[in-house]
Amino acid sequence: MKWLIENWYLVVAGVVCCVGVVYGCRVFMNKPTNEQAANIKEWLRWAVMEAERELQGGTGQAKLRKVYDMAIAKFPWLSFIAFDKFSIWVDDALVWMKEQLKVNENIKAYVEGK
Repeated sequence: MKWLIENWYLVVAGVVCCVGVVYGCRVFMNKPTNEQAANIKEWLRWAVMEAERELQGGTGQAKLRKVYDMAIAKFPWLSFIAFDKFSIWVDDALVWMKEQLKVNENIKAYVEGK
């Protein structure tokens, strides 16, 4: 007992290290697999269209925030992914949407609310 009282800081340091290791393992294990990332990228296409439909043009950062909020609500573990990587995924979905708006009249009508 005397050793514990004299060396309490070692016990605290050990507990903090253990918590850090468990947290790091949890973050690593919750990272998406390639299949999950592909599914999210497909879902992001829909989310980008919904944000464009609701907010229309000229609101890039607001649309990005809306898509991010929708994604976190649908996939809570996405909060472990760096926002920069998520933003790249959204940019890819935007490129796809712009291509679709040019060639697909049904998508264009949907996004424009007609």
